[in-house]
Amino acid sequence: MPESTTRKDAAMKKKASRHEANATKRAERAQRVSGPGTRRWVPPTFITVGLVGVFWLITYYIAGAQIPFMMQLGGWNVLIGMGAMAASFGIATLWK
Repeated sequence: MPESTTRKDAAMKKKASRHEANATKRAERAQRVSGPGTRRWVPPTFITVGLVGVFWLITYYIAGAQIPFMMQLGGWNVLIGMGAMAASFGIATLWK
């Protein structure tokens, strides 16, 4: 039995709307996938900042009494060293 034209039109509209929905989903997916630029700077940066913190603390504990500006900073040296190491962990979270 032949299909009526109204049924054909409804089927065509449904098919067209599905096609448009798929096209919009593909476009949204393409926009989501494209992320920020490369993050090649993250590993060397967080390693460097972490090592600076470690070396700051080592220098403070070994030779802090002979370095004038470190003597003036006093206990703040610990905060500077630990802060640099904490900043290094914060930078490491940017690595993908």
